[in-house]
Amino acid sequence: MTAYTAKRLPRQTGPAGWNAILPLQTSLPRLEQNISADITIVGGGFAGLSAVRRLHQVDPALKVVLLEAGHFAEGSAGRNSGFMIDLPHDLASDNYAGGGLEADRATIALNRRAIRFATNLAEECELPQEMFDPCGKFNAAATRAGERHNREFAAHLDRLGEPSTLFDRQQMQEITGSPHYSSGLYAPGTVMIQPAGYIRALSSHLSSQVDLFENSPVTGFEKQRTGWLVKTPDAQVSTGRIILANNGHLESFGFYERRLMHICLYASITERLTPEQVTTLGGQSRWSVTPADPMGTSVRRVSGSYGDRILIRSCSTFHPTIETSPMRLRNAGWVHDRKFRERFPHLPNVQMEHRWAGMLCLSRNGSAAFGELDKGVFSACCQNGLGIARGTLQGMAAAELVTHGGSDIADHFLAQPMPPRLPPEPFASLGANSYLIWKEWRSGKE
Repeated sequence: MTAYTAKRLPRQTGPAGWNAILPLQTSLPRLEQNISADITIVGGGFAGLSAVRRLHQVDPALKVVLLEAGHFAEGSAGRNSGFMIDLPHDLASDNYAGGGLEADRATIALNRRAIRFATNLAEECELPQEMFDPCGKFNAAATRAGERHNREFAAHLDRLGEPSTLFDRQQMQEITGSPHYSSGLYAPGTVMIQPAGYIRALSSHLSSQVDLFENSPVTGFEKQRTGWLVKTPDAQVSTGRIILANNGHLESFGFYERRLMHICLYASITERLTPEQVTTLGGQSRWSVTPADPMGTSVRRVSGSYGDRILIRSCSTFHPTIETSPMRLRNAGWVHDRKFRERFPHLPNVQMEHRWAGMLCLSRNGSAAFGELDKGVFSACCQNGLGIARGTLQGMAAAELVTHGGSDIADHFLAQPMPPRLPPEPFASLGANSYLIWKEWRSGKE
């Protein structure tokens, strides 16, 4: 009998700040009795919920079950920085440019399909602008190297026929209120999301169409005479097919072993700014910057019903165990405080209210972990640091692969080469963490 057992279950470090600043959420049920389904989805993030949505579009008669290990919006999706990016965003490059003009044009076209898909969902859920804002973003530079990266990326976008605008120091300060940035490259296509609000809204909306369960971690699944039996601590699902949309925890079930890189990023978000602090800060009430150097610091200013706040996201560590430690989070918090002071020296008394860690899953060659793994078991995992756009796309593609045997989106991921194997431990961890430390040091003030 074929059986797969989870070696580990998801564990989070720190509260998901995006979720913590929202009102208490209405819980969805836990799976407590045995049920059956045509398709069972493991994971309630961007990929899993997008797969649910696409399956319901394709065939509303399908009985679909989704199992989320924790609370919706408390997992990795709710710990995202909230950038749904349409342009190439290669984190391994110096300036985000991808593998060539044609490859980047294909990436842009796919990302924009994901954005249209998400936009339609946001409209159905009546998400306000503070939760889903098609405002674009800046690549912000604070050094000569960063300015060079921006000019290079602007030239690349021009060759692609994509619009962008370079802003000078004064203009960046007028927008952000920060004297830190010497220039910024604005591109209009990114959608800025409050990730916890988005995931909450989607899970609530889709729960009226399919069976969604939270606090129901999948501990394993085994082959039955017809289909599969999916196990949770309290009950089981007899299902025809399975979609694994659990990103790095795909490896926990024995798939793609030693081929996935589990990278943790850290974030801090401030307390609500007082009216006096808002006046002192100046600038626009909402803006978003990614660093001109991909290993630098992302910053967002958000405002709305959850207050006027600033997010700092930086620091990265490699963890084959797919979890980090409170000590690592504490150390990252010290770095965040320093980076906040560098950017906002005129806000000396602002404190961070929430700090958290979130796991990314990457491969060495940028390939996804996508496709049929066993008869009736499919994967929509390894988003390579682009969780919102890539997760949405993979969820759509997995649904189309399961129901139609394929699609142009599915074909895109299926055509990617297998992620290469990682070196054995402890060499992988030593090498990866040393490389990340060097890249972050090299990014400097970015």
